Amino acid sequence: MINTFFHKVKIALSDSEIRARILFLIGVLALFRFLAIIPIPGVDKNALAAFFADNQFLGLLNIFSGGGLSQLSVVMLGVGPYITASIVMQLATIVFPQVKQAYFEEGEAGRAKFIEWSRILSVPIAVLQAIGFLVLLENQGVIGDLGTLAFVANVLLVTAGSIFLMWLGELVTEFGIGNGVSLIILAGILASVPASVSQSLFAATAANIPAYLAFGFLGLAMTYAVVVVSDAERSIPIAYARAVRGAALAQGAATYLPIRLLQAGVIPIIFALSLLLVPQMALSMLSALNVSFASSAALWYTAFLSNPWQYGAVYFAFVVLFTYFYTAVTFEPSRVADNLQKTGAFVPGVRPGRETKEYINNVVNRITLPGACFLGLLAVAPSIIQGLTGVTTLVLGGTALLIAVQVILDLAQKIDAQVSLREY
Repeated sequence: MINTFFHKVKIALSDSEIRARILFLIGVLALFRFLAIIPIPGVDKNALAAFFADNQFLGLLNIFSGGGLSQLSVVMLGVGPYITASIVMQLATIVFPQVKQAYFEEGEAGRAKFIEWSRILSVPIAVLQAIGFLVLLENQGVIGDLGTLAFVANVLLVTAGSIFLMWLGELVTEFGIGNGVSLIILAGILASVPASVSQSLFAATAANIPAYLAFGFLGLAMTYAVVVVSDAERSIPIAYARAVRGAALAQGAATYLPIRLLQAGVIPIIFALSLLLVPQMALSMLSALNVSFASSAALWYTAFLSNPWQYGAVYFAFVVLFTYFYTAVTFEPSRVADNLQKTGAFVPGVRPGRETKEYINNVVNRITLPGACFLGLLAVAPSIIQGLTGVTTLVLGGTALLIAVQVILDLAQKIDAQVSLREY
């Protein structure tokens, strides 16, 4: 196995096209990290550090911004608006038949149209998120009192940074290797690791060394679990009816239908984070408008987010609910059953049509429960650790771990596919 690995690495580095794709990816990620350290005007760095230290929720949002939010950089929104727009477009397939037809039935042309709509929708979402964050940070004293002109300039700057990252991600997907948007998020996660480890080592004392060792073992166990669960699937056997071709009777083929345990990926976590973020941003904007109840409500909601047990319980429930919801949106047993019937395929022992649909639906519902609970536990792992130990300097980010492992596995598969083409 080791010899095979080094053989593939040798092919990847010796092939000019693969090498060019890898270098292009490295160059784009280096540009992103450079932009992530350029702050917007008017930031109080001491107030910013204190604000992030007291708000674990914003720490989770920082994951999806690629690390730019913690610096209030020009790319502080990261690719979040584009991800949100893609989710909104997928939800629109339920409401609007035209969107559903474009996504599911028009092939590559429909997918290109779907992506174009997502890009357009990203712009107003980025503007709204920029306004919400800047109002929140201005109220918290992280940003100085901006005038109207400076505020508008910051909104335009942050929005442009997010759209620029979206464009870079698409360039990586086309001219590099892997999914560009996911790799930008991964770069932000990996960039924050050295600072987190050094901060934890400086904060370590003899009393909490056992807790840090436990965190290390737990981190290894969670990494192993994520690798296993990411590839886990339930295989439904599929058989094809025998076909008469001329005077010969062709034997029916047999295959299987894979149902992944993590059918929804990390999308339910993004849903849950977005839903938890909306009240905080809305209350901050209402407080800026001097609405009477908004200030007290904002204080209450901030205290709720700071309580690891209350916040963790609600977060876990949202992740489980959204896992079922998103799986129902993206995986339609009726469509799968119809496609099987049209191609002459069937599940052995199950009648085609309605019974096949019910069988597949039952399998999906059963396998979604452990996947949803696994996602929920990963999401609330930092809250559980903080609540049990009281240690906040080292937070085991299950969400970041899940994203990192899945993106690295996907990147390895894409590189392996490129190498396999050269081998044959």
